[in-house]
Amino acid sequence: MSRILVTGAAGFLGSHLCDALLADGHEVIGMDNHVSGRPENLEEVFYHDRFVFYEHDVTEFIHISGEIDAVMHLASLASPVFYREHPIKTLKVGALGTHKTLGLAKEKDATYFFTSTSEVYGDPEVHPQSEDYRGNVDPYGPRSCYDESKRYGEALIRAYRDQHDLDVRIARIFNTYGTRMRLDDGRVIPNFMKQALTGKDLTVFGDGSQTRSFCHVEDLVDGLLTLLESNIDTPVNIGNPDERTILELAELIIEVTNSDSEVTFEPLPPQDPEVRRPDISKAKNKLNWKPKIDLYEGLNSVVPYFEERASL
Repeated sequence: MSRILVTGAAGFLGSHLCDALLADGHEVIGMDNHVSGRPENLEEVFYHDRFVFYEHDVTEFIHISGEIDAVMHLASLASPVFYREHPIKTLKVGALGTHKTLGLAKEKDATYFFTSTSEVYGDPEVHPQSEDYRGNVDPYGPRSCYDESKRYGEALIRAYRDQHDLDVRIARIFNTYGTRMRLDDGRVIPNFMKQALTGKDLTVFGDGSQTRSFCHVEDLVDGLLTLLESNIDTPVNIGNPDERTILELAELIIEVTNSDSEVTFEPLPPQDPEVRRPDISKAKNKLNWKPKIDLYEGLNSVVPYFEERASL
């Protein structure tokens, strides 16, 4: 059994990670300031005898008594709605939050785990994207607060690894979906699900030919835990390489929800990436990990969750 701190524990991904860590027998310290995370995401584990929760902003000094074996820094405003509304908070959690959690890991001699993002590749000119691609990011663009917060976080982690011999892991996460996603977070699957389940037309930006690759949260968490248990101290892509157009995704969601909705088209937002697909060769070869849940199966499995919330 290990004692593990998870920041961003009340978020979509953080709460699923807490579930998995507890199921594996670990002791979990959850931390969140509830800017975008929700207390109900932790309802199932809140009174677990191996779980404790601290409401705390990770950009402030962090004190945890006792030994810690791993610090998993997931706190971030990852959805477009929230990082556009809180650009300074987004940058601070990537810079100050990463600095504070790195300091804690150094103090406790703990493994440090950072969830980075496929957004470090920007609007990629190389396809699919492997970890050695340096990206095409506008540092002064409309998405830069999120992209640069993660790029800076990676650079800071590299510095701590090299200067303090800190044991580190970096997961570059691609688009993920599942239960506990917020319907109002601006990401495409919650948007489409809400529209389809309430009988509204699905809003596709541009002509819908832009592509994304979607990974079910169970596969994603499995990838994170596999990486944590490895000794790989360089970035690893974790995602599903099954690439789909946004129009194809819209049609698939209409099918799995049995909706009468149609598709409408609106202008493409500025600097919306044209393509996004992970090269997961490194994860396959070094972690023996790959996703198992296909998109049709995964979307079907989350319809009841979105159906319940769309009716509220």
